[in-house]
Amino acid sequence: MRLRQNIVLTGFMGTGKSEVGKRLAARLEWTFIDTDMLIERELGTSIAELFTQKGEAYFRAHERRIIAQTCQQQDCVIATGGGAIVDLVNAELLKKSGLVVCLTAPSEVIYNRVKGNANRPLLQGDKPLAKIRTLIADRAQAYARADVMVETSQRSLDDVVHAVLAVYEKSKGDSSE
Repeated sequence: MRLRQNIVLTGFMGTGKSEVGKRLAARLEWTFIDTDMLIERELGTSIAELFTQKGEAYFRAHERRIIAQTCQQQDCVIATGGGAIVDLVNAELLKKSGLVVCLTAPSEVIYNRVKGNANRPLLQGDKPLAKIRTLIADRAQAYARADVMVETSQRSLDDVVHAVLAVYEKSKGDSSE
């Protein structure tokens, strides 16, 4: 079995993918890649604006292309958008690229972390907590594709980084057998 070359962070919005990813990359002295940030930079607009002006399908097409490019790199910590792993092509590419870690938190914790953030296009409108619950349930099977789940609500940022590093180190040992 080949040695995993990247760590991929997936999971619902507000679970800490970007912040954990930045710290994890710094600890490993690897490159940090946030696929949403790459899309925003390349298209010159925010994800929220893309959803409003062009629609989710337009965004997902660009996300698929960015993920395909990103998965060609090595020694990266890759933070994906919350819905990226729902796409089967993305999921397969991410799994081949490295260890896929799904960060999780209860719906209420996520709501408290993201409420009032206008850059969360899927939560605009009425009843955002209900929308969070529905989206998490809809994506549960996709998130289960991850190699491991790491719960973030009761841990500090450093504790989450340590947990992901421990899983990564164990996976390196498993892959050498």
